[in-house]
Amino acid sequence: MTGPDLGSNPDNYCYRHPERQSFVLCQRCLRTVCAECQTPMPVGVICPECLAAATAAHPNVTSMAGRRPRAAVVRRRADGRPTVTYAIILVTSLFFLIGLVPGIGPRVESALAFNSLLMIPGFAFEPWRILTVTLVHAGIWHVALNMLAVWALGRSLEPLLGPWRYLTLYVLSAMGGSALVALLNPGGWVVGASGAVWGMLGAMFVIGRHLGANVTSIAILLGLNLVITFLPGSNISWQAHIGGGLVGALVGLIFARTRRADQKRTQVVLLGAVGVGLLAITIAAPTLLLR
Repeated sequence: MTGPDLGSNPDNYCYRHPERQSFVLCQRCLRTVCAECQTPMPVGVICPECLAAATAAHPNVTSMAGRRPRAAVVRRRADGRPTVTYAIILVTSLFFLIGLVPGIGPRVESALAFNSLLMIPGFAFEPWRILTVTLVHAGIWHVALNMLAVWALGRSLEPLLGPWRYLTLYVLSAMGGSALVALLNPGGWVVGASGAVWGMLGAMFVIGRHLGANVTSIAILLGLNLVITFLPGSNISWQAHIGGGLVGALVGLIFARTRRADQKRTQVVLLGAVGVGLLAITIAAPTLLLR
């Protein structure tokens, strides 16, 4: 069980805002920085002090945002908005609205929903479905509840992980849901972003334990959702939920154990291995089934 020393470890908190937890390090001084203190640079994000030092030494230094004035870049980061979370909600909602258009909706769903039998090379190889399943939903309540969960969880996870790690978590969790569906429910049609949402919950639980936080509420939420998933007549893909949750927990563990700057390559390799493994499972499972 995680001890309280992890929760009090200053390395898990922004050095300028000690009440804010973060997994993002300044790529120069290796201190932990929260979303407000991050400025994107070609080497990654750097803290305000390193930015000031770099600007003093090289007045023409520019950020990854282009040649805008430095103050504008800092303001853009300082608001701490979970832009990836908002983008996920916006894109998913847009596809849901497109699906309501008569004559178009059924075609959109049939083109984006997941079915493992459509992942077989040489037969009907449509690999995009492993991710586009998150864009189509079975009704207004389905999409509303999923996007509400993305909004509620993303506001905490995205500033903690940074946008790219957060997006990686979302994508790999969605792939995890599709992979377990391919293994345990071959030929079944699945729609929705629930696998990705469960992955966010799983990652938050693991990361929270690593930081020494109280994760009781997350555990209760996972338990309640697990009960709802298996209710008779719920018509819920429990495979997608469990698969997404397990992969999200694994990704959260990778983030927790490889957060130092010198472990960046290890983190990328491990995340890449997870992605390749999930894709291989999703393709191999239905292929072997038809042999």
